[in-house]
Amino acid sequence: MTLPAEKLITINDRGARVATTFGSLTSGGANMVFIKKLTASSSATLSFVDGASSVVLDNTYKEYVFTFKNIHAATSGQTFTVNFRDGGTNYDATKTTTYFLTYQDEAGGGDVAVSYITSKDLAQSTSAQIISQDTNVDNDASISGYLHLFNPSSTTFVKHFIANTQSMNLSSGNPYSYQAFIAGYCNVTAAIDGVQFAMSSGNIDAGDICLYGIL
Repeated sequence: MTLPAEKLITINDRGARVATTFGSLTSGGANMVFIKKLTASSSATLSFVDGASSVVLDNTYKEYVFTFKNIHAATSGQTFTVNFRDGGTNYDATKTTTYFLTYQDEAGGGDVAVSYITSKDLAQSTSAQIISQDTNVDNDASISGYLHLFNPSSTTFVKHFIANTQSMNLSSGNPYSYQAFIAGYCNVTAAIDGVQFAMSSGNIDAGDICLYGIL
Protein backbone atom coordinates (compact mmCIF):
# COMPACT_ATOMS: atom_id res chain seq x y z
CA MET A 1 0.00 0.00 0.00
CA THR A 2 1.31 3.45 -0.91
CA LEU A 3 0.66 6.19 1.62
CA PRO A 4 -0.23 9.71 0.45
CA ALA A 5 2.75 12.01 0.61
CA GLU A 6 1.07 14.27 3.15
CA LYS A 7 0.77 11.35 5.59
CA LEU A 8 4.48 10.60 5.67
CA ILE A 9 6.35 12.13 8.58
CA THR A 10 10.14 12.34 8.58
CA ILE A 11 12.07 13.58 11.59
CA ASN A 12 15.78 13.84 11.00
CA ASP A 13 18.61 14.90 13.27
CA ARG A 14 18.39 18.53 12.18
CA GLY A 15 14.65 18.59 12.84
CA ALA A 16 15.13 17.22 16.35
CA ARG A 17 17.69 19.93 17.10
CA VAL A 18 15.24 22.55 15.87
CA ALA A 19 12.51 21.15 18.12
CA THR A 20 14.76 21.48 21.17
CA THR A 21 16.06 24.92 20.24
CA PHE A 22 12.93 26.68 19.05
CA GLY A 23 10.21 24.91 20.99
CA SER A 24 8.28 22.86 18.45
CA LEU A 25 8.52 20.64 15.40
CA THR A 26 5.71 20.66 12.85
CA SER A 27 5.28 17.80 10.42
CA GLY A 28 2.26 16.26 8.72
CA GLY A 29 -0.07 18.69 10.49
CA ALA A 30 0.98 17.70 14.04
CA ASN A 31 3.09 19.65 16.51
CA MET A 32 5.74 18.12 18.76
CA VAL A 33 6.34 20.82 21.37
CA PHE A 34 9.51 20.80 23.46
CA ILE A 35 8.73 21.29 27.17
CA LYS A 36 11.71 20.40 29.37
CA LYS A 37 15.17 18.82 29.32
CA LEU A 38 16.81 17.26 32.37
CA THR A 39 20.49 16.26 32.35
CA ALA A 40 21.80 13.66 34.77
CA SER A 41 25.01 14.18 36.70
CA SER A 42 25.33 11.40 39.28
CA SER A 43 21.59 11.84 39.84
CA ALA A 44 19.55 9.51 42.04
CA THR A 45 16.39 10.39 40.08
CA LEU A 46 15.19 12.65 37.27
CA SER A 47 11.63 13.81 37.91
CA PHE A 48 9.12 15.68 35.75
CA VAL A 49 6.43 17.21 37.98
CA ASP A 50 3.49 19.17 36.60
CA GLY A 51 3.78 22.85 37.50
CA ALA A 52 7.35 22.57 38.80
CA SER A 53 10.29 24.10 36.90
CA SER A 54 8.13 24.89 33.84
CA VAL A 55 7.01 21.26 33.44
CA VAL A 56 3.59 20.66 31.86
CA LEU A 57 1.82 17.32 32.47
CA ASP A 58 -1.82 18.28 32.27
CA ASN A 59 -4.64 18.57 29.74
CA THR A 60 -2.60 20.94 27.56
CA TYR A 61 -1.68 17.84 25.53
CA LYS A 62 -3.33 14.43 25.12
CA GLU A 63 0.02 12.71 24.59
CA TYR A 64 3.47 13.26 26.08
CA VAL A 65 6.78 11.83 24.85
CA PHE A 66 9.96 11.38 26.89
CA THR A 67 13.19 10.74 24.97
CA PHE A 68 16.26 9.18 26.60
CA LYS A 69 19.70 9.90 25.16
CA ASN A 70 22.81 8.01 26.29
CA ILE A 71 21.67 7.20 29.82
CA HIS A 72 24.81 5.94 31.57
CA ALA A 73 24.65 3.98 34.81
CA ALA A 74 26.96 4.66 37.73
CA THR A 75 26.70 1.02 38.88
CA SER A 76 27.19 -1.99 36.62
CA GLY A 77 24.34 -4.37 35.87
CA GLN A 78 21.48 -1.96 36.60
CA THR A 79 18.24 -1.38 34.72
CA PHE A 80 16.54 1.92 33.83
CA THR A 81 13.14 2.40 35.50
CA VAL A 82 10.08 4.67 35.50
CA ASN A 83 7.36 5.34 38.02
CA PHE A 84 4.34 7.65 38.17
CA ARG A 85 2.76 9.97 40.72
CA ASP A 86 -1.04 10.12 40.92
CA GLY A 87 -1.68 13.20 43.03
CA GLY A 88 0.19 12.35 46.22
CA THR A 89 3.86 12.83 47.04
CA ASN A 90 5.06 9.31 46.23
CA TYR A 91 5.77 7.74 42.85
CA ASP A 92 3.70 4.64 43.40
CA ALA A 93 0.78 4.54 40.96
CA THR A 94 -0.60 1.01 40.54
CA LYS A 95 0.52 -0.50 37.22
CA THR A 96 -0.08 -3.56 35.05
CA THR A 97 2.51 -4.05 32.29
CA THR A 98 4.21 -6.33 29.78
CA TYR A 99 7.90 -6.58 28.82
CA PHE A 100 9.57 -8.37 25.92
CA LEU A 101 12.83 -7.97 24.04
CA THR A 102 15.14 -8.99 21.23
CA TYR A 103 18.91 -9.17 21.38
CA GLN A 104 22.05 -9.95 19.42
CA ASP A 105 25.65 -10.30 20.55
CA GLU A 106 28.55 -8.76 18.65
CA ALA A 107 29.96 -12.20 17.92
CA GLY A 108 26.76 -13.10 16.04
CA GLY A 109 26.00 -16.19 18.08
CA GLY A 110 23.30 -15.17 20.54
CA ASP A 111 20.23 -13.84 18.77
CA VAL A 112 16.60 -14.14 19.88
CA ALA A 113 13.61 -13.10 17.77
CA VAL A 114 11.19 -12.32 20.61
CA SER A 115 11.47 -13.17 24.30
CA TYR A 116 8.78 -12.39 26.89
CA ILE A 117 10.41 -11.51 30.23
CA THR A 118 7.89 -12.29 32.95
CA SER A 119 10.27 -11.18 35.71
CA LYS A 120 10.13 -7.60 34.43
CA ASP A 121 6.37 -7.17 34.01
CA LEU A 122 4.01 -5.96 36.74
CA ALA A 123 0.54 -7.06 37.85
CA GLN A 124 -1.24 -4.43 39.95
CA SER A 125 2.06 -3.31 41.44
CA THR A 126 3.22 0.04 42.80
CA SER A 127 6.87 -0.80 42.09
CA ALA A 128 8.89 1.07 39.47
CA GLN A 129 8.61 -0.37 35.97
CA ILE A 130 11.85 -1.59 34.40
CA ILE A 131 12.23 -0.13 30.90
CA SER A 132 15.62 -1.52 29.82
CA GLN A 133 17.81 -4.54 30.10
CA ASP A 134 20.69 -4.23 32.53
CA THR A 135 23.69 -2.25 31.36
CA ASN A 136 27.25 -1.80 32.52
CA VAL A 137 29.59 1.06 33.31
CA ASP A 138 31.94 0.85 30.33
CA ASN A 139 32.51 4.31 28.87
CA ASP A 140 30.70 3.38 25.66
CA ALA A 141 27.75 1.62 27.34
CA SER A 142 24.43 3.48 27.54
CA ILE A 143 20.65 3.32 27.11
CA SER A 144 18.58 5.35 24.64
CA GLY A 145 14.91 5.28 23.69
CA TYR A 146 11.53 6.84 24.38
CA LEU A 147 8.32 6.58 26.39
CA HIS A 148 4.83 7.72 25.31
CA LEU A 149 2.31 8.62 28.03
CA PHE A 150 -1.30 9.06 26.89
CA ASN A 151 -3.79 11.53 28.38
CA PRO A 152 -2.27 11.67 31.89
CA SER A 153 -4.77 14.30 33.10
CA SER A 154 -7.83 12.09 32.56
CA THR A 155 -9.88 11.41 35.66
CA THR A 156 -12.02 8.85 33.82
CA PHE A 157 -9.66 6.39 32.15
CA VAL A 158 -6.56 4.42 33.09
CA LYS A 159 -3.28 5.97 31.84
CA HIS A 160 -1.59 3.97 29.08
CA PHE A 161 2.10 4.15 28.28
CA ILE A 162 4.46 2.54 25.75
CA ALA A 163 8.27 2.48 25.93
CA ASN A 164 11.07 1.26 23.69
CA THR A 165 14.75 1.25 24.67
CA GLN A 166 18.01 0.14 23.13
CA SER A 167 20.97 -0.69 25.37
CA MET A 168 24.45 -2.15 25.24
CA ASN A 169 25.40 -4.68 27.88
CA LEU A 170 28.18 -7.15 28.53
CA SER A 171 27.14 -10.76 29.09
CA SER A 172 29.96 -13.20 29.86
CA GLY A 173 32.38 -10.57 28.58
CA ASN A 174 30.70 -10.28 25.17
CA PRO A 175 28.81 -7.06 24.22
CA TYR A 176 25.11 -7.46 23.40
CA SER A 177 22.59 -5.18 21.71
CA TYR A 178 19.28 -5.32 23.60
CA GLN A 179 16.02 -3.79 22.40
CA ALA A 180 13.27 -3.79 25.02
CA PHE A 181 9.54 -3.23 24.39
CA ILE A 182 7.38 -2.22 27.36
CA ALA A 183 3.72 -1.30 27.57
CA GLY A 184 1.09 -1.02 30.25
CA TYR A 185 -1.20 1.27 32.15
CA CYS A 186 -1.46 3.04 35.47
CA ASN A 187 -4.64 1.51 36.86
CA VAL A 188 -5.86 4.73 38.47
CA THR A 189 -8.49 7.28 37.52
CA ALA A 190 -6.64 10.09 39.31
CA ALA A 191 -4.53 12.31 37.06
CA ILE A 192 -0.85 11.44 36.67
CA ASP A 193 1.01 14.62 37.63
CA GLY A 194 4.59 13.37 37.92
CA VAL A 195 6.93 10.95 36.14
CA GLN A 196 10.22 9.83 37.69
CA PHE A 197 13.17 7.99 36.13
CA ALA A 198 15.94 6.19 38.01
CA MET A 199 18.33 3.27 37.85
CA SER A 200 17.31 0.13 39.72
CA SER A 201 20.27 0.77 42.02
CA GLY A 202 22.85 3.54 42.14
CA ASN A 203 22.77 6.82 40.26
CA ILE A 204 22.19 7.91 36.69
CA ASP A 205 25.77 8.91 35.95
CA ALA A 206 25.00 10.91 32.79
CA GLY A 207 22.46 11.35 30.00
CA ASP A 208 19.56 13.55 28.92
CA ILE A 209 15.81 13.12 29.16
CA CYS A 210 13.61 15.48 27.16
CA LEU A 211 9.85 15.93 27.51
CA TYR A 212 7.60 16.87 24.56
CA GLY A 213 3.88 17.46 24.21
CA ILE A 214 2.01 16.25 21.11
CA LEU A 215 -0.80 18.44 19.79
